[in-house]
This record gives sequence, structure tokens and C-alpha cells, in this order.
Amino acid sequence: MPPELSVNLLSEKNKRSIKKVLDLVHFDYGNWDRSMMYQECFRLLRELGPEKLDVLEISAGTVWKPLGFKSYTEANFPEFDICSMTLPGNYDLIIADQVFEHLKWPYRAGKNVNCMLRPGGYFLVATPFLIKVHEVPVDCSRWTEVGIKHLLAECGFPIDQIRTGSWGNRACVKANFRRWARRGWKSLANEPEFPVSVWALARK
Repeated sequence: MPPELSVNLLSEKNKRSIKKVLDLVHFDYGNWDRSMMYQECFRLLRELGPEKLDVLEISAGTVWKPLGFKSYTEANFPEFDICSMTLPGNYDLIIADQVFEHLKWPYRAGKNVNCMLRPGGYFLVATPFLIKVHEVPVDCSRWTEVGIKHLLAECGFPIDQIRTGSWGNRACVKANFRRWARRGWKSLANEPEFPVSVWALARK
């Protein structure tokens, strides 16, 4: 076996061994800026009883499916544009995770979400705040908890039926200056004046 090949194999073997050790000690591979957001949003959705919910996710990822919804539909950009389109079905829950900051017309999008919800249905929206601009394909807006609550109220959700949360700290803000920081074992202490992630659960 050529020496360079054996070095490469050893390197891959070492990587697998290191990953096993990190998994055993619960190393968090996720984005630091979203770690607490996902914990809190999962808690909110578990309170609703996911197994009873017909769900639509806008610009879907892989995070929410494991909750075990009654039904799950995804609608992805550019085929589906939440700013100008609605789907014919009605849903108990609509999720927009890291979507609304990229919308040129978030008020229109929020109105469309409201239209697609059944009476008493829920909208979960999660966005960044103190995070660098990321053009995917554009980057337009940031909201605090107060800001997202009032946007959703303008979109037709009763303001007293909107629960908000946020998380962040100075270390996380700085860590994301260069590239997206992985959590690892970094602190989840919250400094309310430095929110990195903001979320809301609004009931129609």
C-alpha cells in the first residue's frame, strides 16, 4: 500500500474514532446560534401534541420531521413563494424556520400564512437577529421579540396569542463574525441585550 494512502486511511480512521468519543460526551455539532432556539421551539411544539397536527413547512429542512406529525407537507422556494402564493389545504401548524429574514415582503407572507391556517392553528417562525448578512438569495430583515410580535399582529394574529422568545450572548455574536460557529460545549448562558435568535409561536 502506498504510504500516502495509508496516511489517508489512518486519518479517516482517526476522524471516526474522534467522532465516537465526541458523541459519547454529547458534543453538539449544531449551529451555536440555533441550539437554544431549537430546544425551546421543540418544547413549544411538544406541548401542542405533534401527532394531532397537519403541518406545512415553508422552505423545509430536516429539523422538524422527527417530531412525528399527523401529516407533513413542505413547500419550497422558488416553486412556492410565500409572499405571493397560498396552498389550497388548511393546516394546524405552519413552520418558517430561518425564512422570513430572506423575504422582501414579510407582511404579505404573514398574511398568507394566516390564510392557510385553520381556526386555532399555529404559526412557528424563527429568525436570526445579531447575525451577519447571508444572501440566500437575499437578506432583508431582522426583528426583536417586540418587532416579530407586532409584525405577526399586523398579519392578523391576536397579539395576546403570540408567545415570543430569544437567545444570545456576546461570545456567540463574535464567533459568527467569520463563519457559522458550531456549539460544541460553548456556553448557552443568555444575555438578553445580545439576541442571536428570535422566535414566536402565534395562534390564529
